[in-house]
Amino acid sequence: MLRLEPRTNAPWWLGIATPVMAVLATMIAGGLLFALMGFDPVAAIRTIFWDPLFGQAAAYSRPQLLVKAGPLILIACGLAIGFRAGIWNIGAEGQYIVGGICGAAVALAAYPAEGAWIFPAMVLAGAAGGWAWGMIPAVLRNWFGASEILVSLMLVYVAQRLAAWMAFGPMRNPEGFGMPGSRNLQQYPPAANPELIAGTGIHWGVIAAAVAVIVTWVLMTRHIRGFHIRVAGLAPRAARFAGVRPEALVAFCLGLSGALAGMAGLFEAAGPGGQITDSFGSGYGFTAIIVAFLGRLHPLGILLAGLLLALTYIGGELAQLMLSLPAATVQVFQGMLLFFLLAFDTLGRFRIRWGRPGEARA
Repeated sequence: MLRLEPRTNAPWWLGIATPVMAVLATMIAGGLLFALMGFDPVAAIRTIFWDPLFGQAAAYSRPQLLVKAGPLILIACGLAIGFRAGIWNIGAEGQYIVGGICGAAVALAAYPAEGAWIFPAMVLAGAAGGWAWGMIPAVLRNWFGASEILVSLMLVYVAQRLAAWMAFGPMRNPEGFGMPGSRNLQQYPPAANPELIAGTGIHWGVIAAAVAVIVTWVLMTRHIRGFHIRVAGLAPRAARFAGVRPEALVAFCLGLSGALAGMAGLFEAAGPGGQITDSFGSGYGFTAIIVAFLGRLHPLGILLAGLLLALTYIGGELAQLMLSLPAATVQVFQGMLLFFLLAFDTLGRFRIRWGRPGEARA
């Protein structure tokens, strides 16, 4: 009988090798899939992973790498803190959407006023909106024992409907000839999130992501709250004896991850996205879950994983244009990456054994 046996002393290098093996396995499986679909697998893999950095379109693609990676890293930093504590926020996409709506609402309420206070107020509103949306599953878990996984996930669909209502209703551009969607915030300078250094892709969202990586590292390694988070994730009962209040920790982790996701939504709405539409959610909240796990819930790993997943976004778009690959290519790659990551992670923590439990090994 096939069974899994926990490893008593797993080698340290498995934690580093697992993500690398998952990426390589994804490339191999993706190549086989492309071959079955009738595409040249080598050309497809090269277009996705090589051409955005070193191909003919690299001058455009390289700055886009930071544009795509910024929100992924910012959201993943918040998720990783909760995941380390065993608190599972699966609804960052909804918090991202609500943060974008709240931040954009400040700009639209202030239009056409001028003032340096507008963009900072938008950032605060975006963070507050994401925090409030993240606190809903926190309150329901603390007061009623509801699963934060289910509640946060279901709230994503509520947020999507909310965005559609805003785009067709209260936020609809009165000068938009009846088309759904808010004013273009990029055309409203006090509310815009422009590229700070021409040709680099760096905007305030990228800066916020870099700061989040540093703050997350300090929190998890140099602060008592980080100690509480680690203990709660490893030994919940022992955490109570260490003075950890589970309800407060749930509120902290879900609120913080929601706030960071909300900020990411605001930076997108005021920058690359430009406006609130009925399809404002871009899937960054879900992809950030893969980023967090691929980065081993470590800030530096999240930084590298965010860049890699951003590369799949850009490479997937390039492959659609140059090779006519299906639009679902990126989602397939990301799904396979998560599958192989979980598979190799399981094999890293368990040995495969034949025989019945307790049977003596030869």
